[in-house]
Amino acid sequence: MWSATILTLYPEMFPGPLGTSLSGDALSRGIWSLEARNIRDHGIGRHRAVDDTPAGGGPGMVIRADVLAHALDAGVPADDTRPRLLMSPRGRPLTQARVRQLAEGPGVVIICGRFEGVDERVIEGRGLEEVSIGDYVLSGGEIASLVTLDACVRLLSGVMGKEASGSEESFENGLLEYPHYTRPREWEGRAIPDILLSGDHAKIARWRKEQSERLTRERRPDLLP
Repeated sequence: MWSATILTLYPEMFPGPLGTSLSGDALSRGIWSLEARNIRDHGIGRHRAVDDTPAGGGPGMVIRADVLAHALDAGVPADDTRPRLLMSPRGRPLTQARVRQLAEGPGVVIICGRFEGVDERVIEGRGLEEVSIGDYVLSGGEIASLVTLDACVRLLSGVMGKEASGSEESFENGLLEYPHYTRPREWEGRAIPDILLSGDHAKIARWRKEQSERLTRERRPDLLP
């Protein structure tokens, strides 16, 4: 079973949307498992403090290395081979290739940052892989972790109805996905391209590839060699 362990200050945010649709059905069928652990359970003192002011000054607060390390060590054995991801805007961008690697493994451990971030020493000391879902800043890593999990879970065997559904999507072949059409044949004066109704599978495949290349050139030229 593919398993996910989440370390967060807000465990009530999980499974959230992952409890519905394809991922929720797969969760109920035991295709994957989800455990959300509260970092604050390992906080310091009567108020369970998890953060402190930045060394060297500056705004905001930083999650303490000792607190996060205790939370991680308590929930994830040292011999656990799952990748340890830290959702962070300064991380490497999450790509479909990396998502597929994660989906093919035993699961993931995801740490959800908050405030100004986490103490650098715990990133180094526990071998955390910083991952970003885009060039913007969120209030915390929870939403980013939901995105990451959704992208992984949908690729697990038995989750999607057709295995081909995951292989003909945007980014799978280095290109954006081609346009899709369905009934009615004509809508508001716009018709389905004749080639898609021709029954000639070779021509349809060629048209779809051409359309993928066109859209990629127009919208994401950075994906092209």
